Amino acid sequence: MSNRRTINIGLCGLGTVGQGVWKHFGRLRAELEARLGARIVIRRVAVRSLSKARAVKVPRAKLTTDALALATDPGIDIVCELMGGTEAARAVTLRALRLGKVVVSANKALICAHGAEIFAAARRHGGHFLFEASVAGGIPLIKAIREGLVANRFARIYGILNGTCNYILTQMEDLDAPYASVLEEAKRLGYAEAQESLDVEGWDTAHKASILAWLAHGVWVRPEQMIVEGIERITPADFKNAASLGYGIKLLGIITRDFETDEISVRVHPTLLPEGSVLARVSGVFNAISVSGDVVGTTVYIGRGAGQDATASAVISDITDAVALLLHGKGAHFMGEELPPASRGARMAPPERIRGRYYVRLTVADRPGVLARVATIMARNRMSIASVIQNPSERPGSASLVLTTHESDERSVRAALRSLCALGSVREEPLLLRIGDLED
Repeated sequence: MSNRRTINIGLCGLGTVGQGVWKHFGRLRAELEARLGARIVIRRVAVRSLSKARAVKVPRAKLTTDALALATDPGIDIVCELMGGTEAARAVTLRALRLGKVVVSANKALICAHGAEIFAAARRHGGHFLFEASVAGGIPLIKAIREGLVANRFARIYGILNGTCNYILTQMEDLDAPYASVLEEAKRLGYAEAQESLDVEGWDTAHKASILAWLAHGVWVRPEQMIVEGIERITPADFKNAASLGYGIKLLGIITRDFETDEISVRVHPTLLPEGSVLARVSGVFNAISVSGDVVGTTVYIGRGAGQDATASAVISDITDAVALLLHGKGAHFMGEELPPASRGARMAPPERIRGRYYVRLTVADRPGVLARVATIMARNRMSIASVIQNPSERPGSASLVLTTHESDERSVRAALRSLCALGSVREEPLLLRIGDLED
């Protein structure tokens, strides 16, 4: 081994994922070195606090609070950015790439906000940016799209991309429990953060969907260009209503492209999925993603999408790719850093081009004629009612009215909801869910 090249790693961030990388890399190091034919060393580790107690033991001499120093250290070949946030992470990432280094990141918010700038810097200065851990944790989804499915164009990619939301929805359905109590239990178990909004309001999934849209289509879609809705207003009654219709409920990220019109849509929202579908049966903290290619057809990937070990697995996979790159030069699987020429010119689909079926739950005054007025509003907005479920409401003098529709579009349903909200007999904001006619 003494005659073999030494590859030095700078680890920026020693939180949950960073500690997982340190732990598992130490366990696997000898095997990785034998496989790759090089000595691989975590040379320095940047942390926010030198005195903080951690579950792993890192020699004090390796620790620093200066992450930029790792990015600029000429002796460090691979910068592993696991800091979280975007401002400091962006500075470290760009500094390293401008020096031609390889950067490995698990930071989906960083990529969503600054991906175009990051990949441009990598191309301009000869650096490389690897990000397998940013989407779906331990599922090798990014490698599948960039390498295994390179011969395909992707009409549709959709899936469960947030384990916290999937756990909450699973528990609500299985235990007939309200959202608030399940959320508190998820926090107690460590599945949800103390500030849960990034997960439950759909933004974490939106960041991941943005990355998948770029991988599949070479287009950066910002969250504000997407439909992004969370799970906070779903109730146990919605699961019962969905079950009576033959559906379960999942929070999905959905990326579609119409290759005839060259229009792309990216959406994040709770979706009714047929109970017999593969994704409807994925429970707990697991992720599941369906990828439809024009050559291979549909492939499905299921596994742990978050957590220390799953994410560390993906980070270490990227580290091994980075070592192979440094030792042997650029391989075909790094060509995903280039913008696919065929993707230039693709545009976002307008709301009237995003079509589907809908589930609308209304809390209305329990008196004659209300359903007729609701149906009139729906018809005025070119929405045809497919089924009606009426149940008592917890609000005195009210009823719960659940409508499903035939196919319509986002513009029409939004106009209908605005009119329904203005109706005096509607007691609270309607709940809108999409019905997922997604499986081939």
